[in-house]
Amino acid sequence: MMDHLSLVQRIVVWILPVVFAITAHEAAHGWAARKRGDSTAFLLGRLTLNPLKHIDWLGTVILPCLLLVTGTGFIFGWAKPVPVDTRNFKRPLQDMAFVALAGPLSNLFMALAWALLARVGVMIGIEAVSLPLIYSGVAGISINLVLFLINLLPIPPLDGSRVLTGLLPARMAWQFAKIEPYGFYILLALLYFNVLNVVLAYPMYLAQKMLMTVAGL
Repeated sequence: MMDHLSLVQRIVVWILPVVFAITAHEAAHGWAARKRGDSTAFLLGRLTLNPLKHIDWLGTVILPCLLLVTGTGFIFGWAKPVPVDTRNFKRPLQDMAFVALAGPLSNLFMALAWALLARVGVMIGIEAVSLPLIYSGVAGISINLVLFLINLLPIPPLDGSRVLTGLLPARMAWQFAKIEPYGFYILLALLYFNVLNVVLAYPMYLAQKMLMTVAGL
């Protein structure tokens, strides 16, 4: 849909959806942690949607820009992790699962919000106003669905691994946690060998199709 846009136009379209998808994801972790009794993120000023509080220059700026410039069609990134002190939780494993799940769920809700914004653009019908809303909406749907789906994978350090740990019996959770030092390398290997694209392609297609229908596109 955006193939005809220049590089500068694509950056303008994608910058806000990407930055807010990543920062809201981390803020959601902090909000969930506070609900479970840990105010660490709040006390450090991380319970905010202000991107400056969350930006990781590599994950929030450099990597998304490189992916956009190279035209991979796959935009991804991350922010500085929100600090969580599990000692403040009554049930550390289960509460941490709740905190972890809050991040991907925030992206799902944001994807819906961007779809509704695109719908407004479609309804307005005035090109100068509608196109920016539609393009930004499509970008917001895409980046938030990617973050939602990829973070649900049960691979450390992704949120899905924390959720799985909270659901497993204590002994199995302890055994599963042993792979965490190797999780990042596992993730890189899956990316390099295109496994993630294969695994996520169909769920991404279905989710995009539903939200594009909401957007009226």
